[in-house]
Amino acid sequence: MFHFTQENLMDFKQNIRREWVITNGIGGYAGGSVTGACCRTHQGYLIASLHPPVERYMVFSKTNETLSCGDESFCLEASQHAGEALGSAVVDSNDIPREYQREDTVNVASDFQMRRPVYKEGQRYLQAFDYDGTVSFTYEAADIVMTKQLALARGENTAAVAYTVENHGAKAYLTITPLMNYREHSGSSTKDSLKFQTIPNTSGGFDLIPDASPKLCISLSCSEGELISREACFDEDLQYQIEVDNETPGLDTHYCPYDIRISIPAHSTKKISLLCSVKHQGEKEELQKTAGRPDGQEAHRIVAQVKDYYAQLIKNAGFGDNSFANALVVAADQFLVYRSSTQLMTVLAGLPWFTDWGRDTMIAFSGLTLATRRFSDAREILSTFARYIHHGLVPNMFPDNGQEPLYNTVDASLWYFYAVEAYLKATGTETDYAFVQKEIYPALCEIIQAYEKGTDFSIYMDEDALIHAGSGNDQVTWMDVRVGDWVVTPRHGKPVEINALWYNALCVMAELSSRFGDASSHYTELAERVAESFCAQFWNPDMNCLYDVVEGASKDDSIRPNQIYAVSLPHTMLSKEQEKAVVETVRDKLLAGPGIRSLSPEHPDYHGIYCGSLPKRDAAYHQGTAWGYLMGGFLTAYLKVNGYTQEAKRQALAFLEPVKKHLCEEGCIGSISEIFDGDKPHNSRGCYAQAWSVGEVLRSYQEVRGI
Repeated sequence: MFHFTQENLMDFKQNIRREWVITNGIGGYAGGSVTGACCRTHQGYLIASLHPPVERYMVFSKTNETLSCGDESFCLEASQHAGEALGSAVVDSNDIPREYQREDTVNVASDFQMRRPVYKEGQRYLQAFDYDGTVSFTYEAADIVMTKQLALARGENTAAVAYTVENHGAKAYLTITPLMNYREHSGSSTKDSLKFQTIPNTSGGFDLIPDASPKLCISLSCSEGELISREACFDEDLQYQIEVDNETPGLDTHYCPYDIRISIPAHSTKKISLLCSVKHQGEKEELQKTAGRPDGQEAHRIVAQVKDYYAQLIKNAGFGDNSFANALVVAADQFLVYRSSTQLMTVLAGLPWFTDWGRDTMIAFSGLTLATRRFSDAREILSTFARYIHHGLVPNMFPDNGQEPLYNTVDASLWYFYAVEAYLKATGTETDYAFVQKEIYPALCEIIQAYEKGTDFSIYMDEDALIHAGSGNDQVTWMDVRVGDWVVTPRHGKPVEINALWYNALCVMAELSSRFGDASSHYTELAERVAESFCAQFWNPDMNCLYDVVEGASKDDSIRPNQIYAVSLPHTMLSKEQEKAVVETVRDKLLAGPGIRSLSPEHPDYHGIYCGSLPKRDAAYHQGTAWGYLMGGFLTAYLKVNGYTQEAKRQALAFLEPVKKHLCEEGCIGSISEIFDGDKPHNSRGCYAQAWSVGEVLRSYQEVRGI
């Protein structure tokens, strides 16, 4: 699906930021760069989810390989280590907003010793990199061609590394060095933290029992080869460039107790399987009863099964040979995961670090499940969130540490109506309506009642029928950065997209209540009041667009993208002329390559680059940074105001060209990043793969193409 040749791979520094990710459907994942090196904390061959889809732990970092032919030795390892110190790096306080410059928080800023990178450039032997939901590296050295394929078994914490070694010359040897770990996936390890009981096993490898989790077993097996103890059992000071970019040390240590040395006869082809699994002790004891080396084809079979899985998803989605849409079908699958606490499907908001977030799920829902024709998964997702509604609020997020959900969001509940209506439009059978009436409709009624009467986080319907949200340090819209007492984009009052969503939700309720024999007139009358108040209060005649937030006599005239939803949602209330003006404003002021800026560059608080330490990034996150998911709402609005003509569709496809380039060449290959710099060249930032970015681009692309 994505193929890089040697000429694309030689430059280590350029390619270290070209990443890949693969997943296992239960929250576990693997990742790295196209060079074979790791460039961030959240990369390795197996980050296992110990309580799906959360409690994610790095257990198997990577493998390094060396080919030996006679007196020649070829190190295929690609890595970046930290060398000598270059001096201290401290964040310039001038880059931190004045509100943040306080003694108790300024220490969050970076203060560390910069260290010179030292590179091992095994990518010089790399002939090709391929990604299709699995990963393949093809190396050539002397008379040997070696292909190394990676896949994660579906539904379990097992990584497969499948080697095919073609030796066209004299007898040779392949030495594999597995790098192991045990840490939370956002952390880092040191020699002191990596304490294991290390036991050679009967499967051609070894078992590791972490001192920190003695009931857990990390088991590595290999189909053949000699296990050789290493004198240097730790790979220290591995340096992750993206973490260094974020002004942290970016250092990690890995445990490597053994090499595996395999003989490759002259003029032969050999298939080798290396597997790593995480098991609880009870599962391990059961496996030991039948333990033995895997055969040489086992890892290859797992790779083939994963390839078949994605081929079937693509076939079921029905996009034919449309390569862009099919790539997004594969990307969409990476966010759809099983949640053990509900035994139902849910959506991870972004890879590598986000969990399941209500807002992100409902926005991504149509693209991830409906455009891909995964209707059973769609029903499970709607059911999952219906179970956790509290005081009329859909959960903002399920934490990664297994704690109770957080509910600090005003829009997730309103996006839920959008998702339900989209589901019914896509399916539309009596069975689907019966499912919604029984399992979902009571939750929708609860949400409307809570918003009318008032609920948590200062969320309530005002006398003008518009929704007020937030006060104090609350951050309840999607522009939700808060560090300590510094609230970057407060938006307290009546945000524009919240009230556009409120109107849309009332229209959905009017339709459903009428169909289900409930009293619909209340919702219809309330929607009419909302429409009247919205049009009277939010239109900004001076700037020919919408205010962002209204709070009494105060009206925020910052040009932000939130107004696009007053045009793109299924039920809207502006005149055609006003809708067209909103779309033109967003296009002219906010369109930025593959995303839509969160603030106009003309605003004094605009930040065009998202990088550096946490304070720098927080200051830019919603103050100019461009967001991938907003492209979906913009494209829908653009098509709507231009009558869905062929010319409008042609222009919409032109707007998507930077997204296609990003998908194929930049960031995480085959996916769409969370955010981009507002300034050119619009470098990708944040999560390297984001659910609502992928979902909204696929949804709107389907709309543009009419497929």
